[in-house]
Amino acid sequence: MEMNNHTANLFMVVALLSITTHLYVANAADPSMLQDFCVGTNDPNASVFVNGKFCKNPKDVEIDDFIHKGFHIRGDTNNALGAEATLVDVTRFPALNTLGVALARVDFAPFGLNTPHLHPRGSEIFAVLERTLYAGVVTTNYTLYDTVLRKGDMIVFPQGLIHFQLNLGRTKAFAVASFGSQNPGRVNIADGVFGTRPRILGDVLTKGFQVDETVIERLRA
Repeated sequence: MEMNNHTANLFMVVALLSITTHLYVANAADPSMLQDFCVGTNDPNASVFVNGKFCKNPKDVEIDDFIHKGFHIRGDTNNALGAEATLVDVTRFPALNTLGVALARVDFAPFGLNTPHLHPRGSEIFAVLERTLYAGVVTTNYTLYDTVLRKGDMIVFPQGLIHFQLNLGRTKAFAVASFGSQNPGRVNIADGVFGTRPRILGDVLTKGFQVDETVIERLRA
């Protein structure tokens, strides 16, 4: 009987330690980054605020602070890709600060492409409001999930995964995207490889893509 009590007490201690450890681990995470980087400094006069913006004094807040106008205005699709994503994030709409949301309208010219890209700081839900789009998302094991979206269809693009949309029609298309971040960020794959300043060393790209330098220069152009 004594052995049973000892075993029971030992089990309870182990269980409590396990629960306590789990709780500490669950709460021992840094907040998600809302900017690309933040270089540390010991300067007491540094004024950069991490993960957001400075807050307006509540006494000075007015109803207009909670309103953003102009979302109905079409984006300029007169570009090489024939698409324009207009993001309303915390930069354009300061009231989004600390709320963890952002919204974008995506306009497509006939056969326009919202080029392959990713959002490093937020997942996205994408809803087609006009016409028909081809859309896809690529996972970290390079599996492509693609589909055709029609008016009223929605698709989710998980945070950090490459995705794209292509207008399949001869008329203009329109969609709205919502993000789980006030500043989701965007990295265009082509620009991130071929459009950097300064340029990535040519040997990296020729070896990485197994092509000669002439092809790399054409892609950069």
